[in-house]
Amino acid sequence: MVANPDFIYRPPMSPYLDIVYQDNDIVVLNKTSGLLSVPGRLPEHQDCLENRVKSVLPTATIVHRLDMATSGLLIMALNKPAHVHVSRQFEQRKVSKKYRARVYGHLDKTEGEVNLPLICDWPNRPKQKVDHEHGKPSITKFQVLAIEEETSLVELTPITGRSHQLRVHMLSLGHPIIGDRLYAHDSALALSERLQLHAYTISFHHPVTNEKLSLEAPCPF
Repeated sequence: MVANPDFIYRPPMSPYLDIVYQDNDIVVLNKTSGLLSVPGRLPEHQDCLENRVKSVLPTATIVHRLDMATSGLLIMALNKPAHVHVSRQFEQRKVSKKYRARVYGHLDKTEGEVNLPLICDWPNRPKQKVDHEHGKPSITKFQVLAIEEETSLVELTPITGRSHQLRVHMLSLGHPIIGDRLYAHDSALALSERLQLHAYTISFHHPVTNEKLSLEAPCPF
C-alpha cells in the first residue's frame, strides 16, 4: 500500500543541472521540484540529482536529501573527508537552512514554533505522522512573510531534520503547503501544480577552509 499509487515519474529536464557553488571539495546545487535526490529502486527512477551530478563529477556523493517535490539547495561532497565533515555538521545541527513555503489559509500567529514528534505512517508510507508516544523529536520555527487572498507565504526554519517535517508540521497547524500531493486537501492541491516548498538558504562551514559559506537560491514561486 503506497500513498500515491497514480504517481508517474517525469523528472524535469530543464535546467538539467543548476550548480550554485563548486570547488575541489563540495558542490551545492539548486534542485528542481519533481526530481529525485537519489535513485529509486525501479529502473525508471534512476534519473535523479545524484546521478546527474555523477555524470559530470564522478566522485560526488550526496550528504543530505530533499523530498522529490521540494526544490532548493542541496550539498554534495566530492571526496570522502569532505563528506564526513559536512555529514558531521548535519548531525551536530550546525547546518542552518531556511525554506519558503506557501500554505493554505491564514495563520493565527505571525511567528512561532511547532514542536511535535514524528514517525513514519507505515501503512501509508512514505507519509509521516505525529506520534507523541513513539515519534522522534521534531521542531520547526515559522514566520509569516505575506498574507494573500487564500494563502500565506511563510519562512520555515527546521531545527531538526525529519522526513516530511515541514509538510506535516504545517498540516498540523491546519495550513497544508499548497500543491502537496501527500498531505494537502483538494482546495490546497488545486492551487498549484507543484509543492510550493523551496530550500532557499543554507549556511555551513567549508570542510577544508572552515570558512562559513552562506548560499541562496531565489524562490521560484
